[in-house]
Amino acid sequence: MFSTDGLIYYTDDHYTSFSKIDVTTAGPAQATQEIVLAIVDVQEGELYSSAEEVAAYLHAYGELPINYIIKNDAKDLGWTNKKDNLGKVAEGYTIGGDEFQNREKLLPSQKGRTWFECDVNTVDGKRGKQRIVFSNDGLIYYSDNNFKSFTQLY
Repeated sequence: MFSTDGLIYYTDDHYTSFSKIDVTTAGPAQATQEIVLAIVDVQEGELYSSAEEVAAYLHAYGELPINYIIKNDAKDLGWTNKKDNLGKVAEGYTIGGDEFQNREKLLPSQKGRTWFECDVNTVDGKRGKQRIVFSNDGLIYYSDNNFKSFTQLY
């Protein structure tokens, strides 16, 4: 959200609270802009599901927080995407860690790069449209529209 003071803020709770986002340019060698998240304190082994926390955790530790479960493991517990019932069959868990194919080529590709996806800002295990997509070489992107567009976080 853009404000009248020229700053950009992020909200994940329908405009109840806001986090300031600092925008910087990558410099003359790159023409893209990168969004730098506010400093978020994350601890290894803790549970996180907000976009800011999960992105910071991935950046710091190179893996998802322990409350993430891949789709096949969730299916083994009785989850189906159609029922969107993860909160009932695996309370406290969030879908994430499966490979993302990047079929539309909206994310940068490079030989040896693999992309993975995870849900963020979920409530009671219900999947929304918000995702983080991260690569095996440290790139982290956010999508609030189910992969139609991306914002680079790290």
